[in-house]
Amino acid sequence: MSPKPLDYESLNENVKKVAYAVRGELYLRASELQKEGKKIIFTNVGNPHALGQKPLTFPRQVIALCQAPFLLDDPYVGILFPADAIARAKHYLSLTSGGLGAYSDSRGLPGIRKEVAEFIERRDGYPSDPELIYLTDGASKGVMQILNTVIRNEKDGILVPVPQYPLYSAAISLYGGSLVPYYLEEEANWGLDINHIRQSVAAARMKGITVRAMVIINPGNPTGQCLSEASLNELLKFCFQENLVLLADEVYQQNIYQDERPFISARKILLDMGPPMSKEVQLVSFHTVSKGYWGECGQRGGYFEMTNISAKTVDEIYKVASVSLSPNVPGQIFMGLMVNPPKPGDISYLRFVAESKAILESLKRRAHIMTDGFNSCRNVVCNFTEGAMYSFPQIRLPPKAIEAAKSVGKAPDVFYCLKLLEATGISTVPGSGFGQKEGVFHLRTTILPAEEDMPAIMTSFKKFNDEFMEQYEDYRGYSRM
Repeated sequence: MSPKPLDYESLNENVKKVAYAVRGELYLRASELQKEGKKIIFTNVGNPHALGQKPLTFPRQVIALCQAPFLLDDPYVGILFPADAIARAKHYLSLTSGGLGAYSDSRGLPGIRKEVAEFIERRDGYPSDPELIYLTDGASKGVMQILNTVIRNEKDGILVPVPQYPLYSAAISLYGGSLVPYYLEEEANWGLDINHIRQSVAAARMKGITVRAMVIINPGNPTGQCLSEASLNELLKFCFQENLVLLADEVYQQNIYQDERPFISARKILLDMGPPMSKEVQLVSFHTVSKGYWGECGQRGGYFEMTNISAKTVDEIYKVASVSLSPNVPGQIFMGLMVNPPKPGDISYLRFVAESKAILESLKRRAHIMTDGFNSCRNVVCNFTEGAMYSFPQIRLPPKAIEAAKSVGKAPDVFYCLKLLEATGISTVPGSGFGQKEGVFHLRTTILPAEEDMPAIMTSFKKFNDEFMEQYEDYRGYSRM
């Protein structure tokens, strides 16, 4: 009897190739342990509110009024909600065709796309066209839409930084393309080496792969580095020379924990360059409400902006977006609020600034606590988290641990992370899920656990790590750090 269409044997082979470590074996085991009553600290995904970050007050007030517009007619609404939240809710409702329950344009509400364009102009110093901005259900949907547009077949390659966020490897597999890795240099604080990138492109072309796009993640996920102006300049020149579209994942642009390398958008650097590059290099930039001090992951609000993309291509992207009819409208309103927050003089301004600043300052302290904690552990080294929400320490596993992992059919870093989970309840992601150089092992953890819990978490990690190293080190042939 032949297999049925949805039997495993007859599924689309591209679906079978998809791997997504953030919700992989470690996460599934952690969920099992949680059901058995073990306390689990889910540091595997950048999900701020799940780890205790409080939502900002003003956007929640506005969205509450938009979700329940009858409250605007209540005589006591002015007692429960500040006047600027009431005004903003009326503004956003006026942009819709029937409230939050009605479809919007497939590109998103025009009024909110205009607010995004104004935000981009303030940030970069150059005008932005709302017609080239598409609102999406989180940045991930936008990334997938653009990759689906770029990839034609298995001979089309996408340059992706390694370690990389597995959205990229998963989507490239799903759409039948080829991932072309370029390795970040851990010893140079996860910096870029343009010569290595050129070598990656040359090696791909030797295999008959046409490299069509380059991904940058700035600030980095999982590596936490911030790209310098010089690095961005070099990358854009490279894309110009090699005729690549640059996909700039800039979702962590609010998450900066040092002053040496502030966030600068790829778009600003490109337009600063002037012609011919500013008119020729194709660029798609992505942003979201899920990160920064907003952390509204569950709201699924995002956008992408296109630069130097032809009108015919934009029409094709619009056609594909129309298949889904509309991005979710509450997520669009969150995006409007993020790019157009309370201004000086508004009733809610001081509270909004105080809440935002407190979250960012706490994240900065947590980044230091976690980096210092990892670097105090035996056989663990960790670069400082300059931006984003993650630490990505290198775990120098003894040969006996590597052998033990192989004997049970596990990758060495998976073996270590499973042992860590069982012993401490800390759920991380093995570095192999993001890609790493051969023979080098890492794990990724968020810096999102509550600040007051962080010292105990790092103490628990250190205790586990020291005992693990004690168990597997061979003092005759393996020197400790």
